[in-house]
Amino acid sequence: MALFGTIATIKAQAPRTQAFLAAYAYLEEVFRVGSPAQARLLALTEGQSKRVELTDGVYAMEQVYATKPRAEGVFESHRKYIDLQVLLEGEEILEVIDLARVTVSQAYDAERDYALYADHPEGSRLRLKAGEAAIFYPVDVHMPSVRFADQAVRVRKTVVKIPVG
Repeated sequence: MALFGTIATIKAQAPRTQAFLAAYAYLEEVFRVGSPAQARLLALTEGQSKRVELTDGVYAMEQVYATKPRAEGVFESHRKYIDLQVLLEGEEILEVIDLARVTVSQAYDAERDYALYADHPEGSRLRLKAGEAAIFYPVDVHMPSVRFADQAVRVRKTVVKIPVG
């Protein structure tokens, strides 16, 4: 089941495994003013992303993009990794729906670790702002990067990929 809220809320509810602890340590660095991790993320321009290896198979995808209309969004899920999505700047809507309620539109790609799904009008909407996060497990089909309002907003985000199991 997806979790969402402030970083403190996520830390209080999510597992305390070594992989999650590594993710939390990375997030502390990202939010520390003047840290190398924060500087690296702030240096990205719109449309850029950077993969950062953390430890024991845990990695982060640092990215900057403009939110998009819901009609351009795509539902996705992962099997090998849990997504810990954290906004540093901006706001976006992320929709989430249980895997059992959706229809596959693109079969699972093991190399890229994702499957895509047909649109579903009954997804739950999460509104995340800077400093907030969401965790999506393999059963949580999710649609990130959706605009909250009519105009696009620049989002600066990191997605920590935590191995399942």
